[in-house]
Amino acid sequence: MHDEPIDPFNGDPADPAAGLHDPSDAPLDPLTDVERQDVLEDLADLEIYQALLAPIGVRGLVIECEDCREPHYFDWDLLRGNLRHLLSSGRPRVHEPAYDPDPDHYVTWDYARGYADGVHDTLTEGTDEGAAEEPGSAR
Repeated sequence: MHDEPIDPFNGDPADPAAGLHDPSDAPLDPLTDVERQDVLEDLADLEIYQALLAPIGVRGLVIECEDCREPHYFDWDLLRGNLRHLLSSGRPRVHEPAYDPDPDHYVTWDYARGYADGVHDTLTEGTDEGAAEEPGSAR
């Protein structure tokens, strides 16, 4: 399985785009240690968000594109693939808006983060208070 579509003209001397300059050929600075750590943290967060949100029907995340000012809808696997590509190549993938996505099935990073924080707080709420009380004490 390929992360990116296969170029049907790869190696073909009659490639219609052979004479065009490919901006992806230009050398890029590698990700800094901080940028690399941010991407690794995004990947870890994505796993948590998917585990919590996919069972309730959320298909992925919506991201406001800085270039075209349009929302882009990414399913979990596509977003994970994009982050891994960024990690390995140092450059983001070319993107296109999803075909006819249902916005009701996508949430923002902020929503996903807040949802995960809420679940975490709910699960740990009783453990913090219970540990401070003495056994047999009245409330």
